[in-house]
This record gives sequence, C-alpha cells and structure tokens, in this order.
Amino acid sequence: MKRFTMLVLPAVFCAALVCVQSLSAQSASAQDAASIVQASRDRIDAATVSSRSRMVITSKNGSVSERVIDQYSKDDAQGNDRLMIVFQQPASVKGTRFLTLEKAAGNKDQWIYLPGLGKVRRIAASEGSSGFMGTDMSYDDLSAQSRKPGEDTHTLLREEQYGGAPCYVIQSIPKDSSYQYGKMILWIDKAALVNYKIEMYDRRGTLVKTMESSGFHDVQGYLTPAEIKVSTLAAGTYTTIYTDIIKYGDSIPDGVFTTAYLETGRAR
Repeated sequence: MKRFTMLVLPAVFCAALVCVQSLSAQSASAQDAASIVQASRDRIDAATVSSRSRMVITSKNGSVSERVIDQYSKDDAQGNDRLMIVFQQPASVKGTRFLTLEKAAGNKDQWIYLPGLGKVRRIAASEGSSGFMGTDMSYDDLSAQSRKPGEDTHTLLREEQYGGAPCYVIQSIPKDSSYQYGKMILWIDKAALVNYKIEMYDRRGTLVKTMESSGFHDVQGYLTPAEIKVSTLAAGTYTTIYTDIIKYGDSIPDGVFTTAYLETGRAR
C-alpha cells in the first residue's frame, strides 16, 4: 500500500490522501487507535505518485521565499517506500535532489545532491531533526507519513470536531527515544480518515510545530489537500506547500530512485 511524505501531502503525517471508498466511519470507530492510524496511512492503492508543488517560506518578519519542486514516489518489490525530490526553482537551488528509501523494516536511508558541491552526501541518522533546505521541515518530517505505526504507541484521547468534521484525536508517542519528537497529536477524520492536523511536541512536552492540511478535493478518486502549512512556533516561521499538479499511477522508472539519478538527473 502506497504511503506519502509530508511534502506530497503529507496530511502528511503527514502526510492527506484517502480513497473515497475507504473504511466507513462505523468500521473505523470499532478499531483501536493503532488501527485507525494504520488505516489512515495505508489507504492509498496508487502504485506511484508524481507532483509539482510550490513551497512558500514565510519568515518571522513576513518576508517570503519560494521553492518549486517535483516529487516522485514509488514502492519497490520489497515493499520499501522510495521518494525523490527535485528542486526546479529558484536558480540558487535548481538541480538539488533528495532521495529517501524507507525500508519495510522501519529504518531509512537518505541522500542529498547539492550542485554547488557536485557530489552526493548521505544524511546521517543524527541529522534527522536538522532543517531541510531552509523550510520549516526537518529530514525526519519528510518521512513522517511513511513512518510505521508500530514505531509509536498510540492512544485515542477523545473525539471532537475539527473544522466541522467529527475526528478522532490520537496521541502517538515514539518508542525510540532518539526520535526528535516526544509525542504527536493527530486529528483524523472519522469518516474519510483524512489527517487534518498534527501537533508535534519535544521531549519536554512543549509544542514546537503544527501541520495543518486544507482545501481537500477529489483527484482521480482520492481526496487531496491543496494546501499544507507547517509552522515552527518558537521561530514564528511557517512553510506553506501548494500542490499545483499531482498524478496517481503514472509510470516512473526505477532508475529515478538511485544515487546515480541524484548525480545526473537522468534515469538509467
């Protein structure tokens, strides 16, 4: 079952999409918190996703900068999640490419190619909380939606309305103490299993980030958010992701998800 990162949709966590024919509210409500999270993350049957998005980064003083990115996502035969992000604009970041391989076992490998350096650099596990390309997202955030539910302990806190929609409010606490967040609170639509909002807390219990998804519309039978906003509370900054084009099921060569593609931008 296909999963997606926060940048694609991550209502992501991210991050998001849900097949219109997914679980009904009645069947979902009979499940425990872990099953609800699993259903929310595993609801897509598209073999691939490709998209073009604009990331608008707003600083504390209100100034903005913009990135245009292409993304390609596809599982391999072993059930590993693969994501390639290619920066197209502005000129200062054009040609930057980022690859994530999320293994079925739960661990991940990440690499980035920076044109200025002219070489591929592997992202160390210790860099998970580091910022990604000047946005409000970290390297860990990019793979949040493909995070395996078994990596966290989930608790159904309550049920309440969010934006007029009945939601499950679920707390997820990472089992790995090295993960950058101490807990996450998710608002998941009871009927559609769409994830509207996530609050991310540090190990001291302080709310550090929020992610909010909005403007859901049908694309090829999947509810897709038009806008995702990630806010860093202490810094007073936020990054808004606008999905301009998204396609499900398009053919994507396996060669796109390689370090060779990172270096050359060509699938072999």
